Amino acid sequence: MENEKLIFWNVDTQIDFVEPQGKLYVEGAEKIKPLWQKITAFAKQKNIRVVNTADYHYPESAELADEPDFVNTFPQHCMANTLGAEYVAETQPENAVEFDWDKDYDAFDAVESVRNIVIRKDAFDVFAGNPYTDNILQMFSPETVVVYGVTTNVCVNDAVVGLSKRVKRVIVLQDAIKELPNIPLPFDEWEKLGVEMIAFEDLAAKL
Repeated sequence: MENEKLIFWNVDTQIDFVEPQGKLYVEGAEKIKPLWQKITAFAKQKNIRVVNTADYHYPESAELADEPDFVNTFPQHCMANTLGAEYVAETQPENAVEFDWDKDYDAFDAVESVRNIVIRKDAFDVFAGNPYTDNILQMFSPETVVVYGVTTNVCVNDAVVGLSKRVKRVIVLQDAIKELPNIPLPFDEWEKLGVEMIAFEDLAAKL
């Protein structure tokens, strides 16, 4: 597996999801932080590019509701310019170039010279929630994308499905994801799409 054709895809490892005091805490997510730290350090050591996605909402966001159903709508979380929207320390992207979903960008040249990219989004699906995601992915032209983060059955799933349509090989780190309750798990669908699931240590041994 050639590292220049490989990127890591860190999905929404943000304080509001991961920490018990977060506004949309995913139970048990904080237990994955040590592994996420290993993944982050490994990517740096091996000079692997990381695309870091992040929820970034304003009060009028379509997925926010005062009476959420916790399937299609959720309480306020990862609000713009709040601590809850920040990454946990274990996955904090170093020297990242950031792309907000609500700003205009004329050029993407900067992404070629950095290892960390941050893509902020206002939808579960990063390809729908930020108009620049496709441009950024096309610039890298990876053959393999390794996905991890939260949540398995919402934003991770949308990333996996979207990536499977755009790249040759999608790998999910099965010990580095966590799901929300009350929403079906996507594993059968991923298998149909040819998505591979592997533990991080097994992947690391191959790289």
